[in-house]
Amino acid sequence: MGVFFFLLGLITGSFLNVVIYRLPRGETVIWGRSHCPACGRVLAWYDLVPVASYLALRGRCRYCGTQISPRYPVVELLTGAVFAALFYRYGPTPALAKYLFLGAVLIAAAFIDLEHYLIPDRLVLAGLAGAAILGFAARDVGVWSSLAGSAAGAGFLFAVVVFSKGGMGCGDVKLAAVAGLFLGWPLAALALFLAVVTGGLAAAALLLLGLKGRKDAIPFGPFIAAGALAAILWGWHIINWYRQVFLF
Repeated sequence: MGVFFFLLGLITGSFLNVVIYRLPRGETVIWGRSHCPACGRVLAWYDLVPVASYLALRGRCRYCGTQISPRYPVVELLTGAVFAALFYRYGPTPALAKYLFLGAVLIAAAFIDLEHYLIPDRLVLAGLAGAAILGFAARDVGVWSSLAGSAAGAGFLFAVVVFSKGGMGCGDVKLAAVAGLFLGWPLAALALFLAVVTGGLAAAALLLLGLKGRKDAIPFGPFIAAGALAAILWGWHIINWYRQVFLF
């Protein structure tokens, strides 16, 4: 079953690559054949096998020879690994479907933000719909807990947006709100804490290495995604460890 969910993740990752490429450009993600961005040639099915096609083609378009972004196999492998990890964590339960969906949304949001410095509203709306439908089906998080988690994440980041005067985008606030609905309280607070810590460390490292300046923008979406995924997989272990070490 773990192998099955890994393969399911590879296939889902292939679709997420379509979402990551098309959604910021205002294109539909449902209709239309996949094509090479450079030459426009419609790709055959054997050009779209997750990971394998990239390796077989040595990272280049079969028709024009243009280099294919390594993002494609990275997204596919990452999604496969996340799906397998979620299966091992939750097993065949309604909660698994809920977190598989959230994982897919978070991965798409992270890579779009990395490339375009934005998180599309259509992706946020899809996340809200998933939270309403799958959250109701899973019932692993209560309504008030879900609302509290959403308010905690969105409220803190909204305050950052206001006081930083544009230092953070509203897309990050919306993504944190969606993640909070899925996670509930206190996992949403933990996810935000992990996002802030990892984001701060990454920003400091980029500054020290000279890769970013003090006024350069750094996308925060990937850190929200990483924090939320960590909370989904290990959140209660981290919280229980904290309670044992610091509260007792």
